[in-house]
Amino acid sequence: MIRSKSRIYGGRLMAMITLVDALSSCWFGYCQGVFAGVLVSDDFKTKFPQTLDANISGITSSCFFLGAFAGSIMAFVVGDKLGRRKTIAWGLLLNLIGATLQFSSWHLPQMIIGRLVNGFGIGLTSTTTPVYLSECAKSHHRGKLVSIGASSNVTMFSLANWISYALYFQEGPLQWRFPLAFQVIFFFIISPLLLFVPESPRWLLLAGRDQSALEVLARLAGKDVPMDDGVVTAELRSIKSAIDLEREDRAPMKDVLCFRDKTHNFRRLILSCGTQFMQQFSGINALGFYLPTLLTQNVGFNQEMSRLITALSGTVYLVSAFGSLIFIDRFGRRKMMLYGSIAMGLCHVIASLSLRESEANFSKRKLMGNVTTAMFIVYHVFFGISWASVPWVYSAEVNSLGWRTRGAAAATATNWLGGFVVTQFTKVGIDNLQWAFYLIFGSFCFCYFPIVLLFYPETSNRSLEDMDEMFLRNPSVFVLGKEEMTDRQRPTSFVDAEAQRVAGV
Repeated sequence: MIRSKSRIYGGRLMAMITLVDALSSCWFGYCQGVFAGVLVSDDFKTKFPQTLDANISGITSSCFFLGAFAGSIMAFVVGDKLGRRKTIAWGLLLNLIGATLQFSSWHLPQMIIGRLVNGFGIGLTSTTTPVYLSECAKSHHRGKLVSIGASSNVTMFSLANWISYALYFQEGPLQWRFPLAFQVIFFFIISPLLLFVPESPRWLLLAGRDQSALEVLARLAGKDVPMDDGVVTAELRSIKSAIDLEREDRAPMKDVLCFRDKTHNFRRLILSCGTQFMQQFSGINALGFYLPTLLTQNVGFNQEMSRLITALSGTVYLVSAFGSLIFIDRFGRRKMMLYGSIAMGLCHVIASLSLRESEANFSKRKLMGNVTTAMFIVYHVFFGISWASVPWVYSAEVNSLGWRTRGAAAATATNWLGGFVVTQFTKVGIDNLQWAFYLIFGSFCFCYFPIVLLFYPETSNRSLEDMDEMFLRNPSVFVLGKEEMTDRQRPTSFVDAEAQRVAGV
């Protein structure tokens, strides 16, 4: 059977799908990084003097997260009805509207509405693009490809910090309007790409469009691969068998919520939400949005030096995030989360104790300030390698096909709600707790080690259909000591189960 002719297939097609996710993540990362510099711009503070109040400043920053939370919930509700491409397209359009409202703002309400709309769009895209990519990618490349998106997020986060530093020497509204306007360029890059990539084959099968799914699988397989190729049809049968099995065993929502369904969908949703909760409460956005403020108020640097250090820290973060591409499939998801949590916790504790010593002994303020700054930078190294990427990969993998969009949406909503809480209260926490504020994040990080060790199964080197098999065979919430749940390599029992699914259709 000959598929329709297309110039985009195989690795080239996979690269374009990865690019859609990566560029969407770029926009997401830029939005996270840009507002830290905006808040400390003199013209911005003159134009919006209300933001001098810590609570108003907090809500102006964090309302973006509320919008993104609402966008993630919307993806939860309509994502499987619209499909992956349409959901991404709506998110891009809302991003454009929100960005335009922000850079053209003359009143604070307009700025807040713009950030809400921008956040809503980012909520849609950040939920959907990792799922879209993971549903198209092969299992042995999936971790790296989804991590490229997370690393691209950090790339634009770093660029936003450098733009902020460069414009420090520019007086007037350009200092903050240009950074907010720059982000509209992403719309005009991503939108044309979206026209040339197909819908996810797994979503097409979920929607009953088997022929279209077969054609997409053949395109992903490579040039001139026919639709009746043995490998392509076997993959189709495996995915379709998993969907049929899920539909046959579909439990009432009450049973799902009470953990009585065979594939443990609610447990898997909680696991994916948990990774995003832990990411946010490791303190990354406390530093992302307020690092220039922290360095000025707590450490004692002037504004120019604070912006420069923030930009350098963002660059280190960028290099580390791309370093995760080397490790994420080599070490697996569990080890990345386990070792990363301990390292980040130590950074927070050392930074806190250094600030305490700085306050107690003024003669050591410069030395202790340098130690604190070094710990903030080292924190970004460990976070970039581990927790920057893993939660996005994990939430796109661990859920069943019927729950994948909803699971990813719930996880992303958790990320945004956690980001709102952290961003809203960081400034108030710093003002009131001073050095002790960072001990809160350190304590959280240390708690993540036993949580991951006991409850989080490994998802690397497994097909998306293996996830159902994994939870069917291992109903206990505890995974420690169970090789099928913790081994980085794909268990042979899952290979055998896949062969049975293909043969049984």
